[in-house]
Amino acid sequence: MPALTRRRSDNPHHETWHIYYGDVHVGTIAERAGVPVDVDQWQWRCGFYPGLHTGQHRSGTAASFEEARAGFEADWKALLPQVPEGAFDENRYSTAFTAWKYRMWDCGCRMPTQTRDGLTTCFCGTEITNASVNAHIHERHMELV
Repeated sequence: MPALTRRRSDNPHHETWHIYYGDVHVGTIAERAGVPVDVDQWQWRCGFYPGLHTGQHRSGTAASFEEARAGFEADWKALLPQVPEGAFDENRYSTAFTAWKYRMWDCGCRMPTQTRDGLTTCFCGTEITNASVNAHIHERHMELV
């Protein structure tokens, strides 16, 4: 079972940490922006999409980073057993698809949906169709995650 890890965000306005379970971004712990000084200064959000429904996500506030981290970990511990089979794979595919799509655009390639016959060439040189996009990404581009 993967451990939770955190990575500092490059947000220049307030301290933000992205939380990962293996390679899936499952939440955030951050300083709250624009709140009065006499209320909790930290917040966490726990959950990921696609993979979980919005109603499954959890969040809260805390006075300190350490309290927010503890709140996140407690919510994650309660949420993890409810994660449906395949949710992490669904999230990984969605992330890979988005990276592939932007790379196609950056390389000047057309999407199959942008051609009259639904046929195009991927930036990797493979011919793809509307029907073969998902399989192609699974086979060739999951490393874009």
